[in-house]
Amino acid sequence: MANPVQFATHKARYESVMETVATDDILCIPIVADPDAIASALALKRLFWRKAQKIIICRVNAIKRSDNLAMIRRLNITLPYIKKVDTSEVTKWAIVDSQPHHHKSLGKINFSIIIDHHPPDHSLQGPFIDIREDYGAVSSMMAEYLKAAGITPSAKLATALFYGIKTDTNNFTRTSIAADVKAFRYLYPYVNLNIIKQIESSEINKKNIAHFHKAFDSLQFIGDTVYIDMGEVKDADALVIIADFFLKMAEATWCMVSGVYGQKIIIIIRNAGFRLDAGKVAMRLFGKLGSAGGHKSAARVEIPVAAFQEEVGDVSKISNYIHEKIKKR
Repeated sequence: MANPVQFATHKARYESVMETVATDDILCIPIVADPDAIASALALKRLFWRKAQKIIICRVNAIKRSDNLAMIRRLNITLPYIKKVDTSEVTKWAIVDSQPHHHKSLGKINFSIIIDHHPPDHSLQGPFIDIREDYGAVSSMMAEYLKAAGITPSAKLATALFYGIKTDTNNFTRTSIAADVKAFRYLYPYVNLNIIKQIESSEINKKNIAHFHKAFDSLQFIGDTVYIDMGEVKDADALVIIADFFLKMAEATWCMVSGVYGQKIIIIIRNAGFRLDAGKVAMRLFGKLGSAGGHKSAARVEIPVAAFQEEVGDVSKISNYIHEKIKKR
């Protein structure tokens, strides 16, 4: 991975990233949109506000979760789909809370700036790469950039970053470090807490009540693991909401939720232990069939249906297959 400089201070890191963009550059920041990515992109835009000629933020994915939609609506964030944006004159590209290999729409772009906290692709190349796996949220990293720049965040930006930290650390019950707490405290005086409450109250709505009903019916305990097979789903984000919700059960240390979305089997993994590693478990149990990985407390698996059928059999065997994997974990 090309990250030639180990920065001694946040100020040095800030000064280095600023050198990657010139006054005549048009900067585009495409994101895999979730609260942490959205907030981090807004912060990066603020850093280059007075320097770049133009800054564009766009998304490469559909946004379906009601709380994410509420964040965009309540904070009045404009986030067009990348295919609806004219990028013909873009001279520099930046990415936050993700890496090029995370989404097919990002793989062919040569990024000048990569800022992330996911496990790194060691083939990454670029003028500026800042990947810190120990951080719970990229929003925490971006708060450090703002502070180093001497920028006081607006209420909108502070609220977005604050919520980004809350969601990616799950209120500090997932992997996080002292720097995440420090960033959280730094942002707090500027946050609109009323908007935070409005966003958080939007997670469960009439549209996903059916998902919860199905989850309660199919829930089973395998040791300290809650396992839920949702069958075919029209919205993969529903699996994430279910996994986060059922991990709250007092008897659960792990929660795994599976579902078939299009031509993929998706498995969401969560754990509530600080010494556990969901990413490694995902890779060990399911890595040979598809993509698998994530953080210590949160991971995702995507298995092509064709690969599952070739290795295991019909998709009707998904539940039994995962059940056996959990027992051998």
